[in-house]
Parts: sequence; C-alpha cells; structure tokens
Amino acid sequence: MNAVYLSGTGNTKHIVSLLIDKIGKDGNIYPIESEEVDKAFEDDEIIIAYPTQFSNIPYLVRDFIIKHASEWKDKKIFLITTMGLFSGDGTGCAARLLKKYGAVITGGIQVKMPDSVCDCKALKKTVEQNKAIVNEADRRVTEIAARMKDGDYPNEGLSVLDHAAGLFGQRLWFYNKTTGYTSKLKINSEKCIGCGICANACPTKNIKMANGKATAGNQCTMCYRCISHCPKQAITLLGKEVVEQARIEKYL
Repeated sequence: MNAVYLSGTGNTKHIVSLLIDKIGKDGNIYPIESEEVDKAFEDDEIIIAYPTQFSNIPYLVRDFIIKHASEWKDKKIFLITTMGLFSGDGTGCAARLLKKYGAVITGGIQVKMPDSVCDCKALKKTVEQNKAIVNEADRRVTEIAARMKDGDYPNEGLSVLDHAAGLFGQRLWFYNKTTGYTSKLKINSEKCIGCGICANACPTKNIKMANGKATAGNQCTMCYRCISHCPKQAITLLGKEVVEQARIEKYL
C-alpha cells in the first residue's frame, strides 16, 4: 500500500503516516510534489490524502488526479482528508473524479485536526486544546487501522447525504475559491528577509526569489505551507496578518 499526500502545516502527513504504520503494510509515502511520486502507482492499493478546502479538493490534488488519468483504472484507492471543522464530502469530491478514470474506491476517512489557516482568527485554539485534538485524531486513526486490517474499511464523506452537505454547506458559497489556483498570495517585501524558505517549501513552485526577495505568482494551491514556515510572518493569503503559525510539531 503506497500513499500520496499534500500537506501544508503537517496535519495530513501526520495522519497518513500514522495510518500506514498502524496498518503495518509495506509501502512508501510520497509528497504529491515529489519527483518520485509516480512510483506510488507501482502498487495496486493507494492512499490519497489531502486537507479539505471549503469542502473541496485542493487544486494541486485535482491536477494530479487528472494528469494521471490513465493510471487509475482498477487501482484500489482509499481517501483521507483532514479538516479544521467541516468537511462534508471532502473525500467524496476526489472519489467521484477518480471513478471517472476507473478507480475502485475502497473507503475514506475525514479527520479533524488543528486549524491550518494561519491568517484567520476563526477556529483558533490554545496549544493544549490542539494537542487534545491531535490525541483524539491519533486514537481514531489507530482504531480505524485495526478495522482496516480486518477488511472493514470506513466510508466517511462518500454518501449522497455527505455530497449534499458539502455542496450546500460550503462549496456553492465558496465556489470561486476552489475552481483553480489562486493569485492572491501576498508577500510583504518590507518583512521579507530573502531567506528562500517559502520558495523551497512551495509544492507548486509558485514562489520565486528575485533581487533578494520572495515574489508570488498565480499558482497557489492554498496549502498554507509557506505561511506556516515564514520566519518573519511576511506572507498572507485569506487574511491580512498572520494570527498563528500552526505547524503540527507544536502539538505532538
């Protein structure tokens, strides 16, 4: 069982790594931007994991699925989504697309994790509260892994009711935010020290260095990785200032 994941603050990487470990199957875990990610298709059973964005798939994940359209036929796919509060049919969005290319969806889970939107006050909690959220997520994933070892795969986010919840609960309201990459990433040139951490971290190579400063393009997939790692909190996306850099390491 191999896995492909997109992770910004580390939430999704943590969950998929834990599930693979607890299931105990041989396999490799690949970041979606890795040059070796195509090796995931060497196994017939693949996990795809990503953070839910407004009850939808990050555009980089959608691009990856479409780019590899010919690879999905008869592959057994298990889906994992992480969320700060509400997912709806976060797994279902990818499942419907994958089915078009002949994939067999074996199940899915949607796991609540600390909020990763660094420049918004909503959903923010104390470090201790976020540690409790991670501990509960770890407990759930451990239980789910035990079920999966016995062939009992959960189907969270894959039902018709989940589809309706995701569609009417968020996607219709925030449709324009998830239909493509965004050009709204903002970098404060006065705060930027030109360290290049953001450019190296960006999974879409949307950030470039020019004249000792970071500059953003129009290919942001809203993962918040650059924002959560910037040492000067110089980068924002949805908000105007960084409220908290919520990397998973703080809560482990």
